[in-house]
Amino acid sequence: MLGRDVMLAAGNAGHDIVGYGRAELDVTDPAALERKFDLERPDVVINCAAWTDVDGAEEAEEAAFAINGSGAGHVAAAAATQEATVLHVSTDYVFDGAKGAPYVESDQPAPLSAYGRTKLAGEEAVAAANKRNFIVRSVGLFGIGGRNFVETMLQLAETRNEVAVVRDQVGSPTYTWHLAYGIVRLIEGIEYGIHHMAAAGQCSWYEFAREIFEQSNVECKVLSITSEEFGAAAPRPAFSALTSQREHAIRLPDWQDGLAGYLAQRKAQEGTE
Repeated sequence: MLGRDVMLAAGNAGHDIVGYGRAELDVTDPAALERKFDLERPDVVINCAAWTDVDGAEEAEEAAFAINGSGAGHVAAAAATQEATVLHVSTDYVFDGAKGAPYVESDQPAPLSAYGRTKLAGEEAVAAANKRNFIVRSVGLFGIGGRNFVETMLQLAETRNEVAVVRDQVGSPTYTWHLAYGIVRLIEGIEYGIHHMAAAGQCSWYEFAREIFEQSNVECKVLSITSEEFGAAAPRPAFSALTSQREHAIRLPDWQDGLAGYLAQRKAQEGTE
């Protein structure tokens, strides 16, 4: 989702951009990365590759780490050989959610899950391998071209008249198109380091589901349950909304605006198929 939108946003901003999927370039292969970067000679490398199966990572932490942890470091190191900047995408799940207020860049990470641990390891590997680094933490991504919460809710509503969604996990669900434009703006500067870049505002997944059906004019009742009742394999932070303490922070639109934009884009795409 994000990789496609970053390519579009960077192209629209006038950058010369080349994109690779997993089949063409594997982030777990340092030699392949160095060969490709030596060929392309990039000024900036944006790493959108990730193991995103949060629950699956509990049973396969080593495999998740190979992509999210050491893989991220390999990308940053290969970029450094070209004196290129690297931008790494990270997550709110590096936090434990105990703060009870939106997290800022200087807050201490304390991941609860294997996924969160591998993403934090990636941040550390990137920072160690390349001094020209941007680490962008975001939340609950949704966009065209990938599995996401909005799509799941709309698909469930096609066959059910009610869904059960957790009320005790709060975040800032972020539209990948908005995040992609923020990322492109960020790489045009040199304010290296950690940046929190997520939708403005916050909501629970329960509130998000209700807003999805309301904006979509879909009749589906949303039942509120707890994380314990839902019983996911991986623990999630209870409150992991992000905000930025940076003076020149890139602010994204509200999560409701992101949802409206996604639904409009989704409808437009359906009309062309």
